Amino acid sequence: MGLADLVSDLYSAAFSVADLQAESPPEEDDDSAGGGGDEGKEEEAEDEDGDDAGGDDEEEEEEEEEEEEEVEDPKPKLEEECAQSKQCAPYKHHFDECVERVTEAAEDEEHKGPKEDCVEEFFHLAHCAGACAAPKLFSQLK
Repeated sequence: MGLADLVSDLYSAAFSVADLQAESPPEEDDDSAGGGGDEGKEEEAEDEDGDDAGGDDEEEEEEEEEEEEEVEDPKPKLEEECAQSKQCAPYKHHFDECVERVTEAAEDEEHKGPKEDCVEEFFHLAHCAGACAAPKLFSQLK
C-alpha cells in the first residue's frame, strides 16, 4: 500500500457519506384491511377518551405547583449588597468610571479612539461580589 492509497483511504473514511435508505412501511394484513375496519375506529375512540384522563392529571399537577411556595434565591441580593460594600468599593469605582467613559465616547460623534468595553472591570467586580457573598450564602443554606 502506497502513500497515495493511505491518504485516499483516510479521506474516504473521514468524508464519506453513507447512503441512507428509509425502511419501507409495514404492510397491512388483508384481514385488517377487510372487515376489521370498524375495530380500528373503536380503538381510536378509546384513545381519545384516554387523552381526556391525561388532561385531569395536568390540572392536578398545576394545582400542586400553585400550592408549593417559590423560595426566593438569596444569591442576587447578597451579591448586590457585597458589590455596594466597602470590600468591593475599588472594583465598583473602576467599573463606574469605565461605564462613564464608554457612555461619553458613544455619545460623542467625533470620538475617533478605539472602542472600549467594561468587560474586564465587570468581571473584577462580579468576582469580588461572588467571593464576598459565598460565605454568607452558605451560612443561610445550612
